Amino acid sequence: MKKTFTINISGSVFHIDEDAYGKLQDYLHMLTSHFGTDADGREILQDIEARIAELFSKKMAEEEKDVVNESWVDEVIVRMGKPEDFLEAEGEEVEDKGLGAEADSTQGRVKRRMYRDPDHRVLGGVCAGMGAYFSIDPVVLRIIFVILLFASFGTALIIYIILWIAVPKAKTTAQRLEMRGREATVSNIEKSIKEEVKEVKESYNRFRSSDSYNKGRENVSRFGEMFYSVVKVFLKIVGVVLGALMILVGFLGLLGFLISMMVGHSVLSSAPWIGHWSGHVAVPEMAHFFIAPASMTVLMIALAFLVAIPLLAVLYIGTKIVFRYKSNNKIIFLSSLGVWLVALITIVIVSVGQLDDYSERTTVSQNVVLEQQDFHTLYLEMNDDHYKHNFNRSLDLDRMKMVEQDGEAILLGRPRFDVEKSNNDDFVLVIRKKSRGGSEEEAGQKVQEIVYNFSQSDSTLNFDPYYTLQEGNRWLGQEVDLTLKVPEGKAIFLDKDMVKIIYDIENVSNTWDGDMVGKYWEMTPDGLTMKELNE
Repeated sequence: MKKTFTINISGSVFHIDEDAYGKLQDYLHMLTSHFGTDADGREILQDIEARIAELFSKKMAEEEKDVVNESWVDEVIVRMGKPEDFLEAEGEEVEDKGLGAEADSTQGRVKRRMYRDPDHRVLGGVCAGMGAYFSIDPVVLRIIFVILLFASFGTALIIYIILWIAVPKAKTTAQRLEMRGREATVSNIEKSIKEEVKEVKESYNRFRSSDSYNKGRENVSRFGEMFYSVVKVFLKIVGVVLGALMILVGFLGLLGFLISMMVGHSVLSSAPWIGHWSGHVAVPEMAHFFIAPASMTVLMIALAFLVAIPLLAVLYIGTKIVFRYKSNNKIIFLSSLGVWLVALITIVIVSVGQLDDYSERTTVSQNVVLEQQDFHTLYLEMNDDHYKHNFNRSLDLDRMKMVEQDGEAILLGRPRFDVEKSNNDDFVLVIRKKSRGGSEEEAGQKVQEIVYNFSQSDSTLNFDPYYTLQEGNRWLGQEVDLTLKVPEGKAIFLDKDMVKIIYDIENVSNTWDGDMVGKYWEMTPDGLTMKELNE
């Protein structure tokens, strides 16, 4: 029992026994050493392997076996040519000794087969293939075809198309040799490929030496020079325009930023195209509500460098493009980058340091029992909004607003109002004030600095729309929650303006907060229930 291998030859898979595999491998190694590994050598070897695969496939079909044996390899080597045959013929003009004992002046001729010749085709290569098959000049066949085309009133064209479809194209060197009645031996394959390469080179040399090629090359060269000149001028114009635009953007951006930092008001706030937007707030005015005074100066200086350096870079690059002056770009770039990175690191460190002020949270509650409890219905109303005309410059942040009044920035906050059932027969208003701080003591101090006002007049309870922070205080998440405790059997009336502060009031009918205003609500054992007017 012999060991078998599975090999791939030119894309076809074969099973081969151990002795045959060794002999075939030696044969292919000899061919590789002879033809080399350059482009021409690889092409010759590919065609030889394709021919070997074709012979093995044919042999398998004839003998109905699926394993290549040593005798098949010997037969293929005899047909293709023994290594010593074509090695001895190297450098000599010996024709087709690859047939061994059967080699003669016929150059290893075999039965011809019709193929279409793609290398010498005009349309489909039918006439060129027939010329190779019958050893006739293809030009003669093409003249005959043209005559028959008119004489047969187009019938010749139909015949040509049928032949184009039916006759296979000679794709490999072995097929091109078979088309001319020559055996696909190693020597013939090598000779055929070298002739094709020689023919291509000669055609290319004739083309290069022709007048049309020289004139075309000269015209292409002139066109290339003209195109280069046009592109060069165009790029110069684009560069100048781009540089001027960068100068304008850098200058205006730098000017606006400097004015904002020094004057405390954005120069862009008066621009007509953004006058309708209410979200622009000067950086210094806003920052002191969130940053400790000790860190404010450092942060503003770092922010100035962080924004100004890129704007200066845009301005510098624009002037360099327009005026084309020389400078040490490397030193300027590295120094600017270093300052910008220091500013960025400073901002990060200062910002992280501010987070410590939010580490603790404190809530202080106050229960206020309303006066004059002898009424059945308590009317809830909203006091006038004294800041409604000052929202032309504001900042919204978690129910907080920063407004400007008399040239000063004020931080306002919306309270949250809720209604619950009272545990006794009294109306009770629970005021919960919350804040964060670096410690519980600091958070408690910030709670005491929250200013919120309400008032009672007989059966009417009036609420301010905002709570405020004392002047100079920072925003540390301050909140105000209002909860009105309503005794069972008594009612409230929500004025329409109360929609500004009410927050998720639970009721029996699950009515949305916005639909609760302008109605009477009575506290029942089941909860807050809308009261009909006819009751």
